[in-house]
Amino acid sequence: MRFRRRARGREQGGVDRRRRYLRRRRAVDGRSRKELRLQRRAEKRAASKPRRGVRRVRAAFAGRGEVTLIVVVTAILYSVAWPTLHLTHQVPPPLQPVIAALAAFPFLLVRVNPVLGWSISIAAAIVIPVAFDPTPEAPGGPPWQVVHILVLLALYIAVCLTEQRERVAAVWVGTVIVFAVYAPGSDWFGWVVGLTTLLVFTVLLRRLWLSRRQLERQEELSRAERSRRAVLEERARIARDLHDVVAHHMSLVVVQAQTAQYRLGGLEPATTAEFDSIAGTAREALDEVRAMLGVLRSDEHTAERAPQPGVDRIGELVEGSRRAGIDAHYEESGDTARIRTAAGVVLYRIVQESLSNATRHAPGARVRISLRADENDDEVMVEIVNGPGLAPATESGGGNGIPGMRERAAAVGGTLSALPAEDGGFVVRAALPLAETARQAG
Repeated sequence: MRFRRRARGREQGGVDRRRRYLRRRRAVDGRSRKELRLQRRAEKRAASKPRRGVRRVRAAFAGRGEVTLIVVVTAILYSVAWPTLHLTHQVPPPLQPVIAALAAFPFLLVRVNPVLGWSISIAAAIVIPVAFDPTPEAPGGPPWQVVHILVLLALYIAVCLTEQRERVAAVWVGTVIVFAVYAPGSDWFGWVVGLTTLLVFTVLLRRLWLSRRQLERQEELSRAERSRRAVLEERARIARDLHDVVAHHMSLVVVQAQTAQYRLGGLEPATTAEFDSIAGTAREALDEVRAMLGVLRSDEHTAERAPQPGVDRIGELVEGSRRAGIDAHYEESGDTARIRTAAGVVLYRIVQESLSNATRHAPGARVRISLRADENDDEVMVEIVNGPGLAPATESGGGNGIPGMRERAAAVGGTLSALPAEDGGFVVRAALPLAETARQAG
């Protein structure tokens, strides 16, 4: 027992110390633990964030692989140009490192500024033959070292690949003139043809590379456009489903609540007021749903077909509306098994939306639904006719119901018309093909 009391005392002491520690932490500057935790995170980020100078160094050496390669190649070229310079030109020993540098070091600018590198190299190519005579042992050909020629050609190619047309033309003219002037004998013609061929090849290579980059950008734009259209189509589908399902059932709630006092009879005033409140709340919900549909819907979409109830459930839909107090009657003729699934979904939604419109805009009116799929016809016809309302309309027009029905019908290759009747009612007719159309197949 004594050991148990000691253990409990130690546990209780640990809890108390933890509580005192938390109270002290909360009391620091009057801040909560969450504020202190956010401050510690900010301090850690500030401590780990490099200084501005360090960031500049990192940005400068972001392509350090290319920079390292260029420096190594330049060092190799210089190590070749300096020891062999006395074999080609009569240059005093103190000037040999400088002349070798003029031949090799312009290669350092091949990535950063090839035009400047070419200018230095071509100026050195003009000055060196004038200032220094070739040695008797020098081989025939242009009066420059091989390293100097390689660097000049590399910068020439870099200019042709990266610069504008005007600069490329100026560099080509300058290079051709220098080689034509200093090339011995008839070698100048071969150098001119070679430089021109190299220019054409590099320009074609540049255009190929630019075209591939442009194609990649177009593919990225196409993927972004497809993603955007997919989002728009999904939003449109959600809007239609919300309108078809939520608006339909909410309309039934409004009708049931408004007609309860007439159907049931003998209701107390408090009960009648409660039904009126339910109807008003349902109408507000319908208005909010309509506002949300205005945000979701977009003109840049094509209709979607979802695997929802089809023709076999139209009877259940009409029966549910009849239980809600709507005077609805459904007639069906022909072989409905010939109706494909996509058309069946559209027919169900058209009937559902027409019943909702009738309950909202013509309360108490009789609604007649007829569906015909005759054997000799290539289309299935549905007609929804409602008479004039027996009570004022619960909502005004301007919704998305009829445009949505037209979109659904057009999606399966059909047509839909919605026009007022002569007796003050409304008639909705839709004709949908039984066979899959070319547009639907695509």
